[in-house]
Amino acid sequence: MNKIHSILVVCIISLIVGCTTNKKEGKKVMQVTSNRKTVVYQVFTRLFGNTNTNNKPWGTIEENGVGKFNDFTDKALQEIKDLGVTHIWYTGVPHHGVITDYTKYGISNDDPDVVKGRAGSPYAVKDYYNVNPDLAENVENRLEEFEALIERSHKANLKVIIDIVPNHVARNYQSLSNPEGIKDFGADDDTSVEYALNNNFYYVPNKPFEVPDFINDYKPLGGDTNALSDGKFEENPAKWTGNGARTPKPGFYDWYETVKVNYGVTPAGEKQFDELPTGFENENYESHYNFWKDKNVPDSWVKFRDIALYWTDKGVDGFRFDMAEMVPVEFWSYMNSAIKTKNPEAYLLAEVYQPHLYRDYIKKGKMDYLYDKVQLYDTIKHIMQGHGLTDNIPQIQEDLKDIEHHMLHFLENHDEQRIASPEFAGNALKAKPAMVVSATISTSPTMIYFGQEFGEDGSENAGFGAPSRTSIFDYIGVPSVQRWVNNKKFDGGQSTEEELALRDFYKRLLNFTINSDALMGEYQDIHQFNRENTEWYNDKVLSYVRYKGDEKLIVVSNFNADNTYGFELAVPKNIIEKWNLTEGEYHLEDQLYKTYTTTLKVTENEARVRVDVKPLESFILRVNTKK
Repeated sequence: MNKIHSILVVCIISLIVGCTTNKKEGKKVMQVTSNRKTVVYQVFTRLFGNTNTNNKPWGTIEENGVGKFNDFTDKALQEIKDLGVTHIWYTGVPHHGVITDYTKYGISNDDPDVVKGRAGSPYAVKDYYNVNPDLAENVENRLEEFEALIERSHKANLKVIIDIVPNHVARNYQSLSNPEGIKDFGADDDTSVEYALNNNFYYVPNKPFEVPDFINDYKPLGGDTNALSDGKFEENPAKWTGNGARTPKPGFYDWYETVKVNYGVTPAGEKQFDELPTGFENENYESHYNFWKDKNVPDSWVKFRDIALYWTDKGVDGFRFDMAEMVPVEFWSYMNSAIKTKNPEAYLLAEVYQPHLYRDYIKKGKMDYLYDKVQLYDTIKHIMQGHGLTDNIPQIQEDLKDIEHHMLHFLENHDEQRIASPEFAGNALKAKPAMVVSATISTSPTMIYFGQEFGEDGSENAGFGAPSRTSIFDYIGVPSVQRWVNNKKFDGGQSTEEELALRDFYKRLLNFTINSDALMGEYQDIHQFNRENTEWYNDKVLSYVRYKGDEKLIVVSNFNADNTYGFELAVPKNIIEKWNLTEGEYHLEDQLYKTYTTTLKVTENEARVRVDVKPLESFILRVNTKK
């Protein structure tokens, strides 16, 4: 969605998570029994395989090109897998509004007045039972081409995730592919009233929709002539806009290309459906499924459940749910328990930005993972930009320790600025310590966005919106990715040395994380201890330990881009006791590049290790417990 943020995913859901009680604090802490961390590779599907370098602002599909499902060859998928990836999130798969003319295939044209960009927003879905025609070599066989991509992905041992956007649909929703017995959203709505329980939309009775007033010299399609670009869109009566705007004429910054879906919540905020009993957040998905079996639920609930199960039957392994917090948590209990009943290993990933809602959406809503945006991401971003302190990170882990496994960590996604853009950090190398911390500080999944591994800066002026984010609205090429794709050889043949070196760093880090026992084990902060007890240790450095069984790690990252720091890092006595280390010296080796070694010296009263960490450098030091 084109959102203003205050902002997946994934781990193998078949792995069991249990609860125990921390008696000292009386707080339930999720105990993870998963074997390995997981890594999600988010790829914007129509941009990945596009080798056209024209990059004309507002360029047509013919001028700027577009990637296809078939560009994800066996070779491409194996290279993604070898990066250290376990799950691939194909963004922009469901059929959304586009400006390209596909009427010869029976697809109605979309109106530029209610489409953002020329290629359209992937979060304004027009037909949930088919896929974006732009992505197919043969439009008539577009669904079959996506099914073949699912098969190729599974062959490469990659789990497949796609988006579902329950809060809103395109203004021009019109499915050509509904299974038998399935009606379109709004087909049976009573449009004479603002709200009715089983209406799919909210209405502004007796008022026709009006196209918003465009500002800042914005013109649909950049001002190109189009028969439908006339400042009008037929919708009578008007529907509420996707972000909840109730006027027949939404504003330019409203999600005017979409309409909000009604889940049985009145305009005054009253829920007209059953709510979960007290304590039900502690019940499993089977209990939630049984709870809803004999309940009457709003029609929109059923429609979205059927959509999710349709794609599950196609072999999709999970979903990333857009703006989940704008939909009642009871609906998620209903839908997610139905998905899990069909596929207990399904990936259920959600975009939720309000920390006070996290536990409800995980426990009541049966989400597996939520974005850790407003705490870890925002904090790390500030540190990367030079005005944040590493001192703030340990408290985040403390605040989230009961749900840390469920908080997806990332540094880029389609909504966020590229790290290398001037608006973010202006230097892709500043991601290195941030990525080490993001990927190793907890048992949660890690996500990277395609092009992040090459330092893509998102500087192309695609059309709708401003540079710094790779456009999700227009046909465009992604230069660093195109150099690696190398005319679809997928071998980095045109990549720069700097791009290949950065990708090598990501590959080393991500592969380490998915093979480490310790990263699915215990965490303990040693940063604050060193801030109080270690000379030269400062608020641009972060350290902590991770351990499980024989694997004991000390992680140290330097976020400063200019200074090397050397210090005698202190390891608290309680950790040495937990690790069963006796007095003496222990060899430590960095696990990323295997070129840095040092010694942990344990005495009766303390343990210290000499660390000299260069600008933007990190060490994952493994302790050899044999002296």
